[in-house]
Amino acid sequence: MTVHNVLPPSEKSLLDALQRGDRYACDDMVKQFAGKIYNLALRFTGHPDEAEEVLQETFIKACRGIGAFQGRSSLSTWLYRIASNNSLMRLRRRRMTTVSLDASLDEDGESFQPVVLRDWHWEPESVVLTEELRRAVDDAVASLPDSLRVAFVLRDLEGLSTREAADVLGISPGSLKVRLHRARLMLRERLATYFSEHPPVEGDSS
Repeated sequence: MTVHNVLPPSEKSLLDALQRGDRYACDDMVKQFAGKIYNLALRFTGHPDEAEEVLQETFIKACRGIGAFQGRSSLSTWLYRIASNNSLMRLRRRRMTTVSLDASLDEDGESFQPVVLRDWHWEPESVVLTEELRRAVDDAVASLPDSLRVAFVLRDLEGLSTREAADVLGISPGSLKVRLHRARLMLRERLATYFSEHPPVEGDSS
């Protein structure tokens, strides 16, 4: 039985239109979510052309498979998961590896211990990202293991809640928090040298 009660009213209305075959509903879904999906794909792939392809693949798959969507998560969470999988598949093909989206924590870097933690403090949400810093952060994020990177992008860059990010990945909120913590530790080490030479500018609290 289809479950729609967890959906926000705007998504429920859109989903109803999609599932009854409204020919304009897919266009409405694209208009509503294209920006977010494109940004997500760009952060994963690092290439605008590939991000565009992921965007198209995501909505083609969503429109074709909407009949199987039961509304147990939000429509945006479902789209994020499709886009995340599509993006990571492209990254794996680049490297010719088969790392799982739900890779174990051993593969994520369970034994990782930060080595270069200098006297600086950084919380992603509180730092003003200059263009130079944005490039440094993007490079550091791109170097993370897949399952850590996707947790960091969804939670800290895309702003999803812990529950939403966990739903996208099909893992528990606790596992999401562990991956996010390890991602932040790895980023701190990889950005330590940069921040020791370029102290971050904290956001203006006025």
